[in-house]
Amino acid sequence: MIFSTGLESHPYLIAINDFNRDGQVDIAVVNRGTKSLSTFLGKGNGTFESQANYSTGFDFAPLAVGVDDFNSDGRSEIVVAYDDTDNLDVFVIYDIGDFSHRTAYSTDSWPTCVAFGDFNNDTRLDMVVTTAYFNNVALYLGYGNGSFSNQMTYLAGNNPQYVAVGDFNNDTRSDIVVANYLDSTVSILLGYGNGSFSNQTTYSTGSFPESVAIGDFNNDGRLDIVVANLDRNSVSVLLGYGNGSFASQANYSTGSRSFSVAVGDFNNDTRLDIVVANFDTDSISVLLG
Repeated sequence: MIFSTGLESHPYLIAINDFNRDGQVDIAVVNRGTKSLSTFLGKGNGTFESQANYSTGFDFAPLAVGVDDFNSDGRSEIVVAYDDTDNLDVFVIYDIGDFSHRTAYSTDSWPTCVAFGDFNNDTRLDMVVTTAYFNNVALYLGYGNGSFSNQMTYLAGNNPQYVAVGDFNNDTRSDIVVANYLDSTVSILLGYGNGSFSNQTTYSTGSFPESVAIGDFNNDGRLDIVVANLDRNSVSVLLGYGNGSFASQANYSTGSRSFSVAVGDFNNDTRLDIVVANFDTDSISVLLG
């Protein structure tokens, strides 16, 4: 199934959340070409309402987007990284399209993606950002009031483009996976639960991995990885062993130039599905699991 994001929109990254609080999974897409945000509200049967587009008013093209509740008020905040700048901006979003309370945090050069987790076990959400120019990830510890500490950096692969968070070795501590664009690999950094991480372990993907998402795709209780491969028009699935290591990739076809991937149950069959943003065809692909 393919859903349009608009002419010359060039969809770049995807975030998943229940934006209208109806209990159904919705999709948000950052569009690099039109500098806008598209939302697809889920109907709970694997289909979505036609997209709604919102102008972001960004000075630069949006390059990354993430959603979570950083100040425990029950409403989602949205984090956006920009192209051609070293700042990561945090917005509060109370209703779709209503951005306010903008706060900027400095990163190393070229922030490309942001993800969230509790990396030091203080029950407050923290933030991790890929910075492509210096081949690292930057960690910001959250204070629980919507603000964050200064960054701490950890080495990733060559030109890291995307980061996702999960517990890959079943030790109840948050780990991270990074898609390394120029290496055609993913890096796994296991968390120690105190805000620090192990050195990276890498696994091969398809050509030019742009984004990564996690989920249990084979229902074995272990987290797996799915990667969008820009140059192969495909996604790679790496099944996890539950000890921090992964099997070799299996590939599945998508639309042209797959830029972003996300995971959710779109047809309510309790099995995880995959959605992919296709840059060249101005569309998204849905792969039902």
